[in-house]
Amino acid sequence: MSFDADLNACAALVERADPLRFRAAMAAPVAARRVLFPLYAFNVEVARAPWVTQEPMIAEMRLQWWRDVSEEIAEGRAVRRHEVATPLAQAITPQDAALLDELAAARRWDIYKDAFEDEAHFARYMDQTAGNLTWVAARNLGPADETTVRDAAYAAGVAAWLLAIPELEARGRVPLLDGTATGVAALAREALGRLIRARQNRSRISRAARGALFHIGAAEAVLKQAMAQPGAVVDGALSDPLERDRMWLPLRALTGRW
Repeated sequence: MSFDADLNACAALVERADPLRFRAAMAAPVAARRVLFPLYAFNVEVARAPWVTQEPMIAEMRLQWWRDVSEEIAEGRAVRRHEVATPLAQAITPQDAALLDELAAARRWDIYKDAFEDEAHFARYMDQTAGNLTWVAARNLGPADETTVRDAAYAAGVAAWLLAIPELEARGRVPLLDGTATGVAALAREALGRLIRARQNRSRISRAARGALFHIGAAEAVLKQAMAQPGAVVDGALSDPLERDRMWLPLRALTGRW
């Protein structure tokens, strides 16, 4: 089952910008990759839109372009020709597109330098970004329990966020509500708790849908280190999960135990 030029372009974009999800997608069946690569490529495009310019208005326009793509899919209209937008429209439903629009809207936070309003705002950001992306992926691959998927995605989202803290702060953002050692450890602990809960409910995710969750396993080591060494988060000293994941990903793919 070969990929066309658009799917190959999506895969190449994900490989460059999101190697963790790229490896996870490559561990999934080929049919699943036809869903995962356009979704992950969309996520890359949306995630980087706020960072490619210093001008908020231009960043808003770049995000709006992807929101317009989502709206076209959601309304069943012809979707503009683009190497990511075109295969994305073929991979998802109008209901999925509404969730991706919500994801793109949440990324507006990245454009500006305001702190999160409160814990609920931070949790909502994580759920609308990592949560929506993973839920759309999972439910297009097979039957899955939404709460379980979102718990797992939250854990992975927080782990990725903790890894990005030094870069976010260098760019003038205020990424943590409580940047003290106690606050960082508490955030990691909560995320790890949700990962544990999701794994306890693993049976609620069909074998087919688990391909959307293969990247989740890399979060565990990051969260545990952040709990034990919260200073490593701000110092940028958290261990890179990519190499560790190289060893465990084949086993997760074989067993489905993300």
